[in-house]
Amino acid sequence: MSTTQNERLRGLLEPLVGAQGLDLEEIEVSQAGRRRVLRVVVDSDAGVDLDTVADVSRAISAKLDETDAMGEGEYVLEVGSPGADRPLTEHRHYVRATGRLAKLQLHEGGELVARILTVDDEGLDLEVPGVKGRKPTARRVGFGDIAKARVEVEFNRKNKQDELEQEEEEA
Repeated sequence: MSTTQNERLRGLLEPLVGAQGLDLEEIEVSQAGRRRVLRVVVDSDAGVDLDTVADVSRAISAKLDETDAMGEGEYVLEVGSPGADRPLTEHRHYVRATGRLAKLQLHEGGELVARILTVDDEGLDLEVPGVKGRKPTARRVGFGDIAKARVEVEFNRKNKQDELEQEEEEA
């Protein structure tokens, strides 16, 4: 997609998405056979449920129908939320990932998997899990030190209540 079309679509859709209390995270136009596919990714601090996706999809579709932003050819509109293992590229992404496990690739080299505890304007306070029965350690990483970051999917994470119940059973 040309930068001009991307900018035009963003300018058209961002106020519409923002009016629904969402952030426009990504716009992508790709070719699928003879048709084009417009993928729009939205998110919010509270996450996005299916009803919200359906509402914003209808609003985007209506707006695109009244403009020529997608040109004359056929296209398919796909509206969704970022995946569970989404890349962290904006400050708000890190804030939304507070409490989650993330994989950070550092500019200095090396990789770090840690839980995001707090986020401020300069960087992150992390809890690095202990290895082989050791206690977790605290670490501070500045945003300037992060080359890439992505949320890690956890299938068996215990919440605080589960941990308290387990401690009571062991006592």
